Amino acid sequence: MNKQQAIALWVAAANIGLVFAFPPYDYLSMARNYVPTFGGFHFIGSPPASALLNANFLILEMIVILINAGIAWLLLRNGDPMERQRTSRGQRAVLWLMAINLVLMLLFPPFENYYAITQAVLPSFDGFYFIFGDNAQRQIVTTLLYLEVALVLINGGLLWLLFADRRLARLSYEEKQALVKALRDRQRGD
Repeated sequence: MNKQQAIALWVAAANIGLVFAFPPYDYLSMARNYVPTFGGFHFIGSPPASALLNANFLILEMIVILINAGIAWLLLRNGDPMERQRTSRGQRAVLWLMAINLVLMLLFPPFENYYAITQAVLPSFDGFYFIFGDNAQRQIVTTLLYLEVALVLINGGLLWLLFADRRLARLSYEEKQALVKALRDRQRGD
């Protein structure tokens, strides 16, 4: 692990600490028949009255932080030139786009208005709104948010494979033997 990777892990740990210190809450209003609407982020020691922890959104926050920490780990490695060549320029671009996409999905999650909330399998959908905006009349549609995260990860994985460096697959038999010998010699040296 190099210094940059250590910094990325510390940033991820700080983010996890912040997420647990200020978790997302839903507000349960008697006037709205106790339908949960997004109440914002509040300190864990003093949640508002009639508030319920939004565990689904909290789990998604943790997943995105851990995935982005893994992406940062891959992007910031600086091993020998052979190790760096394994990740192509296109693969690094895919990793950056995945990390940005995941953060944007949490900043602008799908919401539905409280009056449209039903117990249907597929929830209604009102639009994407900024998470720190006025969302007192809305609820996060976690089903759609889980689908978004899953699709970004699946597409990112497929693009990662698509942009893989194919030069190693085209090596001749002699080149492969030389590569194996170089790897064994390096392993003995470590």
